Amino acid sequence: MIVEGKMQYLFDEKGRRYLDAFAGIVTVSVGHCHPAVNEAVNKQNALLQHTTTIYLNNQIAEYAKELTDRMPGNLKVVYFVNSGSEANDMAIMLARLYTGNWDMLCLRNAYHGMSIGTMGTCGQHTWKQPMPQGFGYHHALNPDPYRGPYGDDGERYAADVADLISGATPGRVAGFIAETIQGVGGTVPLATGYLPAVYKMVREAGGVCIADEVQTGFGRTGGHYWGFQRQGVIPDIVTMAKGIGNGLPLAAVVTTPEIAASMASRLHFNTYGGNPVCSAAGRAVLRVVDKEHRQAHCAAVGEHLLRRLRGLQAKHDIIGDVRGAGLMLGLELVKNRATKEPAKAETAAVMESMKDMGVLMGKGGLHGNVFRIKPPMCFSHEDADFLVDVMDASLCKL
Repeated sequence: MIVEGKMQYLFDEKGRRYLDAFAGIVTVSVGHCHPAVNEAVNKQNALLQHTTTIYLNNQIAEYAKELTDRMPGNLKVVYFVNSGSEANDMAIMLARLYTGNWDMLCLRNAYHGMSIGTMGTCGQHTWKQPMPQGFGYHHALNPDPYRGPYGDDGERYAADVADLISGATPGRVAGFIAETIQGVGGTVPLATGYLPAVYKMVREAGGVCIADEVQTGFGRTGGHYWGFQRQGVIPDIVTMAKGIGNGLPLAAVVTTPEIAASMASRLHFNTYGGNPVCSAAGRAVLRVVDKEHRQAHCAAVGEHLLRRLRGLQAKHDIIGDVRGAGLMLGLELVKNRATKEPAKAETAAVMESMKDMGVLMGKGGLHGNVFRIKPPMCFSHEDADFLVDVMDASLCKL
């Protein structure tokens, strides 16, 4: 039972402190109860909590400007919603409205939400309810450098997308949606060169390209502010949530004026989208990321943590792969490095042992055998060393 949080630490009802290495499922970006975010929220709470967008409010307008200032190209229109599922659902609707096409291309092992619309995009059976869903969605071969058949050759994986377009659609598509590092799927980076090749194919087939930045945005990956920049592409639509509000229910869809215009023939409304309090929190997050140089911090601490984890991999044969960027890292446990058989029970055991020693971890992947290491971005070198030492001790118990 977690009752209190302070930056990268959480406390239970007995006062015991834990190092948080999962950040509320990659949601607490700048730290639990960060003073600057709290101050912005409290100040706005005292002024105005809610009106909806039927009236003008400075917070939502200024926030939209500050957010789009951080986007490349002509990504200048923002729709505010409440969750990643809502954002991705809306992005797919925009793609279909703008292009006049229906078919959507997704990836196996992907996760984009739990609404009836986004469930169809998910590429793992564990997130699909046994009910009709997924009409018009086509799942391409996952460009997984560790488990995929083509290693880190993105262009070979992209050939499967061309095959899908020609064989499973009318030849014209609404769009393509992908995370730039798959989160729920086990922190899986896309193979090098994959997105440039696929974006070209999709646009030639009349579609638009959607980047799901729900987990990879706001400097978490270290080298870039947005995950898609790792592959040198500019999407037509970008979705973001989770760390955007440091824990408050806030999400956004950012697109071009041309694509946004396709919504104008009908009314669109979201009751809580752009709530003044959530907008104030979102603006504070942007200020903290810049002022505290969190992107550079993620790069430095992430590189150190990656190096330490790879040292752990050399010591423990059960660690099959260490991957990711910045403070979005994955560590996959396998029974055998040659066969890559998932070590599901062992992962659960190590996770519990680490919890007992004061480190809270996340896990994911189709088989639940991947540690998802995505702490608040204030995570320090000392925290990284403590995490690795605790993991080492837990692995030695197996």
